[in-house]
Amino acid sequence: MKNYLAISLIFALFLFSCSTENKEVVVYTSVDQVFSEPVLKDFEKETGIKVKAVYDTEETKSTGVLNRLIAEKNNPQCDVFWSGDPVRSVVLKNKGITQAYQSPAANDINKVYKDAQHHWTGFSARARVLIYNKSILPDSLVPKSIFDLSKKVYQNKFAIANPLFGTTTFNIAALFNVLGDEKAKQFLTDLKANGLVIATSNGDVKKRVVQGETACGLTDTDDAHEALAEGADIGIVFLDQEGIGSLIMPNTVCLIKNAPNSEKGKKLIDYLLSKQTEAKLAISCAQMPLHKGVQVPENVPSLDNIVPMHIDYDKTAQKLEEIQEYLKNWVEN
Repeated sequence: MKNYLAISLIFALFLFSCSTENKEVVVYTSVDQVFSEPVLKDFEKETGIKVKAVYDTEETKSTGVLNRLIAEKNNPQCDVFWSGDPVRSVVLKNKGITQAYQSPAANDINKVYKDAQHHWTGFSARARVLIYNKSILPDSLVPKSIFDLSKKVYQNKFAIANPLFGTTTFNIAALFNVLGDEKAKQFLTDLKANGLVIATSNGDVKKRVVQGETACGLTDTDDAHEALAEGADIGIVFLDQEGIGSLIMPNTVCLIKNAPNSEKGKKLIDYLLSKQTEAKLAISCAQMPLHKGVQVPENVPSLDNIVPMHIDYDKTAQKLEEIQEYLKNWVEN
């Protein structure tokens, strides 16, 4: 009898363990927790699937969880990677860390924002923009091109985030692809000579411009619109609309190869790629939907009205890795 009870107890614990495991999905994300966490909480409420989320810090944006995923390649602990840009997902694909999944929720999203082999899919885009303090910089002197920032009139008056992390790395890698290595390096040399400020993050760029520590700076549309929502007297410019265009940065989501709970991971991916999620991100952080027909607030621009920078995300990801040592030396010297 005792043996029977012991076996029954072990079996019950086993079933409970399986049930608990099957109701959990693990997601690593480089998207700001203040914006990503509410979406993940809504997914929990609507599906009953518990979400265990690991977030990047502001200063190591996009690199912390990326390096963790690379380190865990042979023993995956994560099911889904939600990135704030495509290049990190491409890096993971190239290292054999992701697996293909073609979500039906993304059928009408432009193929430009999808991996051809379905290893990642884009949604809810941001763009790189220039913000400027209206009390310091008159409209007549506002830059129209990123290349204007090397001019003497902007000497010691502009900031960018540390290019070793986050979307600034993406932005510079894209410039290398568009301009070629020689011209891109010369441009960065000219920026350094013109006294640019290297801030710790995009949020730090926003703070410095809002507080008048610098006249203008490069950041992302979500940080720019957050500043406006806080009542800051700033302007926003989509640069190079008559030239190379503005860098468009969709969120991307991908399924991790040999994930512990891949079926639950697919459900989360479907949810993130839905029009419902894009509508939420448009409201919370002014991100631009990739689906057509999503209702958005008036302050959210349409991608149809922005001249985009034409880049190959795969080549940009490759370039991002190639220039890491160069960027490290550029920042430090």
